[in-house]
Amino acid sequence: MTSLFRVLCFAFSYSILLGSTSLSAEDWPAFRGPRGNGISLETEVPLKWSQTENIVWKVRLPTSGNSSPIVSNGRVFVTCAENEGRQRSLYCFDRKNGQKLWVRTVNFDRVMPTHKTNNYCGSTPVADGERIVVWHSSAGLFCYDFAGKELWNRNLGEFEHIWGYGVSPILHDGKIILHSGPGKRVFMTAIDLANGKTIWETDEPVETDGQYNNDRKYMGSWSTPVLAKMSGRELIVCSMPLRVNAYDPETGQIVWSCDGLRGKKGDLVYTSPVLANDICVALGGYNGPAIGLRMQGTGDITATERLWREEPNPQRISTGVFTKDHLFMANAGPNIFQCLNPSTGKIVWQERSGGAACWGSLILANDHLYVTDQNGTTHVFKPNATRFEKVAQNELKERSNSTPAFSDEQIFLRTFQHVYCIGD
Repeated sequence: MTSLFRVLCFAFSYSILLGSTSLSAEDWPAFRGPRGNGISLETEVPLKWSQTENIVWKVRLPTSGNSSPIVSNGRVFVTCAENEGRQRSLYCFDRKNGQKLWVRTVNFDRVMPTHKTNNYCGSTPVADGERIVVWHSSAGLFCYDFAGKELWNRNLGEFEHIWGYGVSPILHDGKIILHSGPGKRVFMTAIDLANGKTIWETDEPVETDGQYNNDRKYMGSWSTPVLAKMSGRELIVCSMPLRVNAYDPETGQIVWSCDGLRGKKGDLVYTSPVLANDICVALGGYNGPAIGLRMQGTGDITATERLWREEPNPQRISTGVFTKDHLFMANAGPNIFQCLNPSTGKIVWQERSGGAACWGSLILANDHLYVTDQNGTTHVFKPNATRFEKVAQNELKERSNSTPAFSDEQIFLRTFQHVYCIGD
């Protein structure tokens, strides 16, 4: 009886251990993770690596790109483009060993304009464990199963901008939510994941051709929307060139909007909104304004709910993370890390990063913040609200504009040359 009791106790303890491990291990199926907020539940991810240390595998990519890898149901997905965007591809790799499982390429007969720093296929795909969705902008929206079979595709129109495209789709309640732009026509849309049919579309006004405003200054938004839940109500929140909008995910109706993103140098947004409890922080690009607002009310809430507006600011392309009642940011120029108070917009501390500009977004995992700069160096620091507390600086010595994915004690990182799997 004693031996049997010990065996049963061991089995019970082992099942508890497995259960607790599975709770912290999760897929990374979308840009900035399963919740779209840059926060991972992983507790055993590496803090340090190099070109030779803690590299589980790496695979060569045909071209550079700014999209980020995602991880879903044993697969790693990433987009690449070749031949000046005439070929836009989705790559699928086995997460265990990096073996290439399949590639699906969309041929497009036009060379669309873009900025030299933003190669084609800047949009990160999204998956639900069975289906994978990728937006190739003017080349269309495509849905595949995990064996690479095309399930459906949609032509959503032409999206022409001198700086290209880079918005990523998200999934919510069986719907693909896509901020479709920038270009002459900009709209938020919900598309049925099962069949590709449009559920709703909501246009966003643009000035002139969507590339320049009426003052002939640049305009455009590359902001990926995020899901918010306020007072039991779900909202899709996205930063547009002039304002922040909150959409009803069922109807597409704009529940509220807040002005304040029009900047002195142009109307540009690169980051996603950051949700800080009941406050939304929206950040303009090109040294433009940042605003903080309470996510409540209906209609134009600028006068009643906007808490603060600050301009000018550093160049902000990387989206920050809210944790421990503060917003942490990694900037693109000057290359500084910042800690902000989301209630006031005031800087708590800022510090030189010691590296290059950051285009990839911050990720919080195991009580550490990770961000990869343009030289492929991933900076790791503590979310300390009193001072900058650096932990590690991990060099791959390959350029990168991407955001890492965190899944099951591993980190998946895209550079201009490779996809890396990093783990102990």
